Amino acid sequence: MKMNIANGLKALALALALSGCSAAPNDEVKIGFVVKQPEEPWFQDEWKYAEQAAKEKGFTLVKIGAPDGGQVLTTIDNLKAQHAQGFIICTPDVKLGPSIVAKAKADGLKLMTVDDRLVDGAGKPIEAVPHMGISASKIGEQVGQAIADEMKKRGWKPEETGALRVSYDQLPTARERTEGAVEALTAAGFPKDNIVNAPQAKTDTENAFNAANIAITQHPDFKHWVAFGLNDEAVLGAVRAAEGRGFSAENIIGVGIGGSKSALNEFSKAQATGFFGSVLISPKRHGYETSVNMYEWIKNDKAPPALTLTTGRLITRANADEIRKEMGL
Repeated sequence: MKMNIANGLKALALALALSGCSAAPNDEVKIGFVVKQPEEPWFQDEWKYAEQAAKEKGFTLVKIGAPDGGQVLTTIDNLKAQHAQGFIICTPDVKLGPSIVAKAKADGLKLMTVDDRLVDGAGKPIEAVPHMGISASKIGEQVGQAIADEMKKRGWKPEETGALRVSYDQLPTARERTEGAVEALTAAGFPKDNIVNAPQAKTDTENAFNAANIAITQHPDFKHWVAFGLNDEAVLGAVRAAEGRGFSAENIIGVGIGGSKSALNEFSKAQATGFFGSVLISPKRHGYETSVNMYEWIKNDKAPPALTLTTGRLITRANADEIRKEMGL
């Protein structure tokens, strides 16, 4: 009898020990961070700062690239299988909003968006999903004003200048940025007829180069070119295209958005290029802050702000290092 009791106690102790071991993963906070173009410097930086948050808070970060809609939905199931409790996403197609929301709900995952905001079937933002984005119109206006100021400084005549609007209008953020730049330029007296639309197939430098090259070829009468677009890569493509058509740095003003490594590489070249500046936006906030917000939501049931919009600062060869230091970059 005593032996049976002793054996029973041992079995119970073993069961409790095993139970304790198996409970540990359930207590662990695991967060997915899904981006549409993992090869782009901006998203690499977001991941870097998300990793910083993970290290400080002690949660597991799962970094996943999902460049198309099919992969997005598969990724959400993948995160569920890995026992994640929530994820942050910049989707390749904001119109997937209802599907992403439904899939996250079905899998029991908390959902936040970053950079690009999900829209519903009517094209309206899904306000129920917490979002950190960029004040796209305001940043576009900063770009347009910076170009107008530099044109004035160089003494360019607006009627002799073409403006490349490297566009990706299927993405609302991209459209808002370029429309903001157009508004600021025209308000400064730039002729609207001199703004040339150059639609790119993808949001990278190669596709921007191809779009800009066609536009420049079709408008051979301009003495100078200015360029703006969704990001630094779009403007770099336009600048390279103008250079390829014989325009020197003195006759090009390109202002990007992002303050990415690509922009910094331009500023570090021995000779100035046509890439004049970039509106620096903070990948640290977008990577670190969203990750901390998600952690607090999972761990302490503290929901993130419904909407957070960030702004930027113009950096050039002259001030990039100083401003990056001020912004903690």
